[in-house]
Amino acid sequence: MDAEDFGQVLAAVREFVRKEVVPVEAEIDERDEIPAAIREKAAGLGLFGWALPEEYGGLGLGMGEDVRLAIELGYTTPAFRSLFGTNNGIAGQAIVAYGTPDQRTRWLPRLAAGQAIASFALTEAEAGSDPSGLTSRAVRDGEIFRLSGVKRFITNAPLAELFVVFARTEPGSTGRDGISALLVPAGSKGVTVGPHDKKMGQAGAWTAEVFFDDVEVPVSALVGEEGQGYRIAMASLARGRLHIAALCVGMAERALGEAVAYARTARQGGRPIGEYQLVQALLAESHAELAAGRAMVHEAAAAYDSGEDRKLGPSSAKLFCTEMLGRVADRAVQVHGGAGYLRGVTVERIYRDARLFRIYEGTSEIQKLVIARQLLRES
Repeated sequence: MDAEDFGQVLAAVREFVRKEVVPVEAEIDERDEIPAAIREKAAGLGLFGWALPEEYGGLGLGMGEDVRLAIELGYTTPAFRSLFGTNNGIAGQAIVAYGTPDQRTRWLPRLAAGQAIASFALTEAEAGSDPSGLTSRAVRDGEIFRLSGVKRFITNAPLAELFVVFARTEPGSTGRDGISALLVPAGSKGVTVGPHDKKMGQAGAWTAEVFFDDVEVPVSALVGEEGQGYRIAMASLARGRLHIAALCVGMAERALGEAVAYARTARQGGRPIGEYQLVQALLAESHAELAAGRAMVHEAAAAYDSGEDRKLGPSSAKLFCTEMLGRVADRAVQVHGGAGYLRGVTVERIYRDARLFRIYEGTSEIQKLVIARQLLRES
């Protein structure tokens, strides 16, 4: 996609987010659900497949374009982006990068069109920050695998038609070895999805447990080579981490904008609170950190697209920008004072929504380990 066409896509998304999604943010937060009309219009804009190849009906955006789009999507509730995030990100990219031609032909056009949603089934109760501890197993039985296990916190699971499932296919394997990725249709016998979780924030972004009870999966559903699953998961997560960093930049922009607007109009002592220097300090600190995060995301995206760095940059950006958003959201609530603690006020929702980003797709602590180990390895 050339720059002019992408500019038109970006403008259309920006307008849609502000005119159609922002007005229903409170409804989404209260009902814990994305309206069907919003989903249909998002599919019409191509949002279910912006990062999927054009030959399969996607927009084929690179990482540099991806982060610019994510910043726009971050302006509103993250539940909106989450609806199609797994198609473009961790689940869809696993199929794009490692799937067979038949797997790509079968699934990618449907994912790109929004006709199907894919979920990335990696996390387990005792394998979150360290997925090498997963215990789900897929035992080879002739031309099928028999899959059993329980996955936890799986984004879009209640809506999914397809699961990219990670399980041990090598008997007796431990750690990173012996893990494979399998494509499992949600309607397969033995697949059960639990009720969606009730979370602190990000209402409308559904996560749930998924149970696999002796599910028969054909060997043809294997993604990549047997035993390659851990590498597939890490590669998919690296791109996702940079996307999340950009999303946090967009959310921080919204939080700061709300704080500035409130400081300009709310009055104490007969004058706008924005005239008080300590309020100004809160705004200035947020602006400086936001500018740093934005620059970091764009630089990391350029290095990702060139192939120069697909590990250190995404983890660094994810660490900084998710932590930065938490601080910016906290200051925005502080600027609002008591009003910022009330449900229905935008910064209160952002404050709750922001907290999850420091946990999923690799906690801040895990990002520090990834960064340090990569630095030591490069030295």
